[in-house]
Amino acid sequence: MVTNIILGTNDLARAEQFYDSLLALLGAKQTIKNDSSILWKSETNSVGIAVCIPFDGLPASNGNGSMVGLKAESFDHLKNIYNTALVLGGSCEGEPEEREPGVYAAYFRDLDHNKFGVFYLSEK
Repeated sequence: MVTNIILGTNDLARAEQFYDSLLALLGAKQTIKNDSSILWKSETNSVGIAVCIPFDGLPASNGNGSMVGLKAESFDHLKNIYNTALVLGGSCEGEPEEREPGVYAAYFRDLDHNKFGVFYLSEK
């Protein structure tokens, strides 16, 4: 049903550095790049994440109540994704922890303040 997730950016080169490092932790690499957008996908997932300069020429802004969810393979993987986002200049929206029994999550914002959640469901 979903082909990709597109997030606006005001600095494509800066977003490229952030997402190249962050999405590599999920096995994703650039599959399409042009003057206004970049798309990352992994070989095992048909859904990708893209960043783009808004087509209308107005500044990119984040959506209130919008969030992209990323799937981690373990709690350590979740913490690594979260910590990498912060090292790359992202900001904390909720540190890694167990939110409900067997449900682990962490939240961060990218350089353009788009919100992400990283989730791991343990098999307790």
